[in-house]
Amino acid sequence: MANSWQSTLGKPGRKQLFIIIFLLIVGAAAGALILRGGSSKKAVEGGGHAQESAKGEDGHGHGKSAKDDGHGHGKSEEGGHEEESAPKGPNGGQRFTEGDFSIELKLAEENGEPRFKAWLYDKEKPIAPTDAEVTVTLNRPNGDQQEVKLAPVAGVLTSQQTVAEPHIFEATIAVQTPKEPYLFTFNQQEGKVNMTDAQIKASSITLDTSTPESIRSGLQFPGEIRFNEDRTAHIVPRVAGVVDSVSANLGERVKKGQVLAVVSSAAISETRSELQAAQRRRELAKTTYDREKSLWEQKISPEQDVLQAQQALREAEISVANATQKLLTVGASTSSSSLGRFELRAPFDGMVVEKHIALGESVKEDASVFTISDLSNVWAEMNVPARDLQQVRVGERVVVRSGAFDATTNGTVAYVGSLIGEQTRTARARVVLPNPQGAWRPGLFVSVEVLANEVISPVTVASSALQTVEDKPVVFLKVPGGFVPQPVQIGRTDGKRVEIVSGLKAGATYAAAGSFVVKSEQGKGSATHTH
Repeated sequence: MANSWQSTLGKPGRKQLFIIIFLLIVGAAAGALILRGGSSKKAVEGGGHAQESAKGEDGHGHGKSAKDDGHGHGKSEEGGHEEESAPKGPNGGQRFTEGDFSIELKLAEENGEPRFKAWLYDKEKPIAPTDAEVTVTLNRPNGDQQEVKLAPVAGVLTSQQTVAEPHIFEATIAVQTPKEPYLFTFNQQEGKVNMTDAQIKASSITLDTSTPESIRSGLQFPGEIRFNEDRTAHIVPRVAGVVDSVSANLGERVKKGQVLAVVSSAAISETRSELQAAQRRRELAKTTYDREKSLWEQKISPEQDVLQAQQALREAEISVANATQKLLTVGASTSSSSLGRFELRAPFDGMVVEKHIALGESVKEDASVFTISDLSNVWAEMNVPARDLQQVRVGERVVVRSGAFDATTNGTVAYVGSLIGEQTRTARARVVLPNPQGAWRPGLFVSVEVLANEVISPVTVASSALQTVEDKPVVFLKVPGGFVPQPVQIGRTDGKRVEIVSGLKAGATYAAAGSFVVKSEQGKGSATHTH
């Protein structure tokens, strides 16, 4: 009986043997899976970055706690929670892995120029930069595509081209190794202003589309309305005296020859007395000459008496002419009811714009007592920088706009100075404007636009769309979930539309009216960065 039991234990049955073998195989497979799962890695989509899931560490055991923005800066999400971080390499760049191969890519700024740098690894061991070709292709929201090639520089793969801001793009990394090619993708969202459609509507932000438009280009200069100096007179008495009466008031329109004031002058009185005495001497000399000439013709008097009488007459005539000229020079009439009466008269039709005279006042001969200006024409003067003088020429058409009220008028450039100021480095230019209603008052600030030819620009945006970020003109381009600042190069403008030379394509949607709201949202700090 005992032998039979021992035989049964020592020689298991075929069925039991199969069960034992099956359990051994299953145990070995489970053990292999456990060992393999402890070191397995996976790629997680998180803003376009590859991420590790095992203990939150990369291949070098560096722990992560914040979302990476592409420059090694940690950022938390708007809601406050933090997503699983992108893997980092030993140089602080993003780590992309496939099998035993991995590449570390970093956007670094050196001397103000952002460039890509890359390091290659095989089984966690560095690979020489000469053993692979790396190309990064960037697709930007405005449709531009940039292919950036990396080449060895000081032992590191470095991009030959700079990566222009904003750093918002979808990127593809193509790596060609001697063994096989690799392809990785990621997204960069640095500088994006997150706004929902409801927020855009509530902020009264108007969306528009860049389109071809006809633009009449021109140059704008600040200017000022001034008196027409060719039709402005400063009235001075030219003789000293006392004011007897003043008949013109400040702001009054006067006609040519109208009496403005009357001055009693001793100098005028002496000159008129001199004239009257000369006139009497001339009359006496004329009578004497006529008598002596008659006697000489009758052979009674000698010719010498006639010649002497003629000489006296000529001298009397000269005295009369001299006294008359003195009166005319100062603007006084040759005859008056009062010897000392002197009348100040308007030289042309105009307006009294200055008055410095009063009844009973003693005035000097060089005192400016009235300023009369003909305001039917005025000057719009502007300072033109030297670089723009080739486009501002005599005869060019201009549009003058008031800075204080809604008024415009057309004119032509009448004068461009030949000299450039030493301090301002500008030349003075002038436009003569008709002013029949007197609306263009001297002293009014205006904007003078010199018009050029009308051209069709392939890409234009509304003037309200342009904003300045870091001293560069930008247009906020509409993208899913908000806006991105798109640097642009501007060209001609007509005040309403602006030509976009580069940076934007036709058909792009952008923030027009209310774009300053987007800029203010960007300036709150959520979209700022430092390299």
